[in-house]
Amino acid sequence: MRRRRSRGVGYAVPAVDLRGLLVGLGVAVAIWTIAVGALFVVGRPSAARELVGLVPNLLLLFKDLLRDPRVPRGAKAWLAVGAVWLASPIDLLPEFIPVLGPLDDAIVAAVILRHLIRRAGPDVVAEHWRGDPETLRRVLRVFGAVPRT
Repeated sequence: MRRRRSRGVGYAVPAVDLRGLLVGLGVAVAIWTIAVGALFVVGRPSAARELVGLVPNLLLLFKDLLRDPRVPRGAKAWLAVGAVWLASPIDLLPEFIPVLGPLDDAIVAAVILRHLIRRAGPDVVAEHWRGDPETLRRVLRVFGAVPRT
């Protein structure tokens, strides 16, 4: 990483490599586009639409639950952290890594959703979910928040 000297300050400030960020963003968008396209090609258009809307639906869910008076204050703190995590471009695993890239976002969202189900109840969470109810049920089932049916 290149370092540049800041004027009048005695420490080095890391220089931002804009080209690397743009390449990483381009690769992430390309992989995501391929995944959505592949779902359409194999005849799963509803799954493709859910993949397109998953993160926006989670952000809207977290925003709505933050405003719901039935959600306990401690759970709202978890929601705020989750919303910042999902909206942040900085991740533990870079998004351009196939399959693993979005995994940290999914795990954080699922852990927070599991906590919310236990604190506020499944009906409150389901009431605010704007996507396909089956998608929410699948995500929660994978992480043990709802029993298998």
